[in-house]
Amino acid sequence: MVILAVVLIFLVSMLFAMLGMGGGMLHVPILLWIGFDLKTVAQPLGILLNGLTSLMALIIYWRHDLVDWKGSLPMALTALVLAPVGALAARAIPTQVLMGIFIAVIVLAALRTLQSLRQAEPVDAVPAKRWIWASLGVGVAALTGGMLGLGGGTFISPLLMWMGYPTKKAVAATAYIVTFSSLSGFIGRLPYFKAPWLLVIILSATVLVAAGIGSQLMATKAKPQWIKAAYATLLILVGIKLAF
Repeated sequence: MVILAVVLIFLVSMLFAMLGMGGGMLHVPILLWIGFDLKTVAQPLGILLNGLTSLMALIIYWRHDLVDWKGSLPMALTALVLAPVGALAARAIPTQVLMGIFIAVIVLAALRTLQSLRQAEPVDAVPAKRWIWASLGVGVAALTGGMLGLGGGTFISPLLMWMGYPTKKAVAATAYIVTFSSLSGFIGRLPYFKAPWLLVIILSATVLVAAGIGSQLMATKAKPQWIKAAYATLLILVGIKLAF
């Protein structure tokens, strides 16, 4: 069962690295499926793997000059502050309520991404008036992600595309922001983290290798419409599965 989980997490991390996300929305269900507790293992370990995946992706995207370091910094700092708050709040929220929020987040993100498929790739600079709204939106995404054991990337990619980011730069900026929110969210969950350390080491190495492969493919081979379509399809399938 653990070997199958490693294989699944490898595939998930490779795909989600292509989207600038860490894969927490699938890491958590996989860890639940093999029998780990939601709040003490699946969520904290899921958000750690999420951060490692996005960190590796960020390094690859940096090498390909896709990261908007200056423009994304305010959003990254917002995520850094609010993700641990969400992680602490999760302790007081019933598991079924958390799962309901999880499903709603996935479905809304999928619908927003499908809507963006009809839009042409932007070529102009991002309108300055949207930065404040983007930072607020990222803050909400990070808060929610911290509660659910995610990095918030589920909402951040669609938000940046709405702002006017080209798809690949939106993916790179999402990896930047999600790295901050995931690692700070994990720190917020350390007091009640009870995962076996051998499992942590094996899965950490798995996601780092997978993320390196996936992000390299995205930076050099993938087309924007492919990325959006794959992202939306995956979200819809996960939302349906979790609902049932």
